[in-house]
Amino acid sequence: MKLYAGIDLHANSHYLGIVDEQSKVVFKHSMVNDLTKTLSVLEPFRSELMGVVVESTFNWYWLVDGLMEHGYRVHLANPAAIQQYEGLKHVDDERDAIWLANLLRLGILPEGYIYPKQERPVRDLLRKRLQLVRHRTSHILSIQNMVSRSLGVRMTSNEVKGLDEQQVAELFKEEHLFLAVRSGVEVIRYLGEKIRGIEKVVKGHVKLRREFEKILTLPGVGQILGLTIMLEAGDIRRFPAVGNYASYCRCVRSTRLSNSKPKGEGNRKNGNKYLAWAYVEAAHFAIRDYPEVSRYYHRKAAGANKVVAIKAVSHKRARASYYIMRDQVEYDPSKLFHY
Repeated sequence: MKLYAGIDLHANSHYLGIVDEQSKVVFKHSMVNDLTKTLSVLEPFRSELMGVVVESTFNWYWLVDGLMEHGYRVHLANPAAIQQYEGLKHVDDERDAIWLANLLRLGILPEGYIYPKQERPVRDLLRKRLQLVRHRTSHILSIQNMVSRSLGVRMTSNEVKGLDEQQVAELFKEEHLFLAVRSGVEVIRYLGEKIRGIEKVVKGHVKLRREFEKILTLPGVGQILGLTIMLEAGDIRRFPAVGNYASYCRCVRSTRLSNSKPKGEGNRKNGNKYLAWAYVEAAHFAIRDYPEVSRYYHRKAAGANKVVAIKAVSHKRARASYYIMRDQVEYDPSKLFHY
């Protein structure tokens, strides 16, 4: 007899449901998040289990890794692509787990990507770097605003990062403003040290794989952004077409139309927010350093706004990088606006 298991996973507990080939429930139980207990419950069914579906939540690593290490065939369910039966009046953890098991039984389970375990720590370290960069940027913007309000001048990001206590004292005679700006400058300096430390560790631990080396030929992409793209994208072959990759990078607008009329938006957060950030960063660098990209950006900004324009450039970056990684070719400027 063939059996199929589904696990509805939460922060501190999960619900396990097992069905047979006729969708008959042969086991169901809620338990705390403890791998040893989960393995002991599954053990009597091991020989007949065709697979175990785990819902892709923020905390799936421990469960998926543990099940795979003990020889189970694990499938990571993509919850954004799963639809329940319409008209249900009551849905709970039990029904969710059974539904996952039945999707696997029917062969229609939308699956997520199980990112290789050995590469996750470095990827998570780069994600921590991103968090620190965002914090630093917020402090830089705060100081720029205070300078503009108090002195009527504009200070660049690099000028803010280069400020020392003496310069701050010369700019701000009022003690409260001085303290506010000095505190921000100290935080910026501290975060900069941590960011550089993370970058040094990452560069010393991981190198661009061969299929990703030519991503550095893309305008605006340096070593750290290249490593971020590589570690977030994973196996580029999992994206059958450029549109799939662009959508995963959150570069595709989420809309729903019926009879050519808007019917709301889809899930705008569906995709990888870290890749979305990487391509926006690459777009900013490319606009600053490459005239052809700058001209395209300003044309877009004139017809819409800067946010739309920067997203348009990042969309071009994502599409171009897909072909560069898939075909392992260098960036071709003549094809920039044909991607």
